[in-house]
Amino acid sequence: VTGAGGSIGSELVRQVIRFHPERVVLLGRGENSLFLLEKELEASYPELKYKVAVADVRDQDRLRRVFQLYRPQVVFHAAAHKHVPLMETNPDEAIFNNVRGTQNVVELCLEFGVERLVNISTDKAVNPTSVMGASKRVAEQVVAWGASRAASGQVFVSVRFGNVLGSRGSVVPVFLEQIKRGGPVTVTHPEMRRYFMTIPEAAQLVLQAGGMGENGNVYILDMGEPVRILDLAKDLIRLAGLEPYRDIDIVFTGVRPGEKLFEELLTAEEGAEASCHEKIWVAKKSPLSSEFPHLLEELYRVARQGDDLALRQVLKRLIPTYQPEVVPATDGSDRV
Repeated sequence: VTGAGGSIGSELVRQVIRFHPERVVLLGRGENSLFLLEKELEASYPELKYKVAVADVRDQDRLRRVFQLYRPQVVFHAAAHKHVPLMETNPDEAIFNNVRGTQNVVELCLEFGVERLVNISTDKAVNPTSVMGASKRVAEQVVAWGASRAASGQVFVSVRFGNVLGSRGSVVPVFLEQIKRGGPVTVTHPEMRRYFMTIPEAAQLVLQAGGMGENGNVYILDMGEPVRILDLAKDLIRLAGLEPYRDIDIVFTGVRPGEKLFEELLTAEEGAEASCHEKIWVAKKSPLSSEFPHLLEELYRVARQGDDLALRQVLKRLIPTYQPEVVPATDGSDRV
């Protein structure tokens, strides 16, 4: 499990344990989160055989040594940068981690004959307006490209879903902390809506989708109806025994760079088909351009140069539905 110390990665580990794997390899670069997960496993699952690999998915040589040592049968790829505003201002990091890191994992899964690769994606990859979302869409393409080169018996898939309740840095823990401090609770826009799912439910469905896997598929988890963030804020205030606007104020701070008011789970060109599981859908496959490998190298080149404008232009060529924000510049011109 890459990104094993994160909210989804650590829950995948907990859920995988129920199937009595021979060994679980917890791979991540955040030593503190891995340390805490290790302590939890020691206390709650003393019979589990596991190894911790402190490693960065961007470092292919280090990853190769891990693959060589443990020869994984199944890989869950959950390592990623996920914060939209931070990746808008650090777009090269989104490319190095979310795209190049995914390519490294894919290439090694091909090299070492991994039977199943399940890539964790996001609804922000659909018609993206953010670099983070666009980077995750390209990561889906990288997995599909790997699937097209997979040997018989290998299955590479992506699973796409929305926000998970209570994950680190997500809106619920932030709201709870703001309520604890006496407010105000900050909401970006009164009409901002998001899909939500609990962490255990999301991880369970990821395992289901990985098990169903037809090579090259993108699976979409049924997230129910989107929730208005303002309503969520009011509910959390009331659950704390307080009254919105009387005890705790709610302040609108404005939509942040790269954010959309509504997230989607399908691209316009895709459509979806039902699967054998009522809460999992399958996106119709869209063919990769013959230019894809060349554009990928071009993306890495401009990211290494730190050329943010060129980076967004290459992303646009890779993903025609990508609509980067145009921000008025101080000199009267526009910049992306």
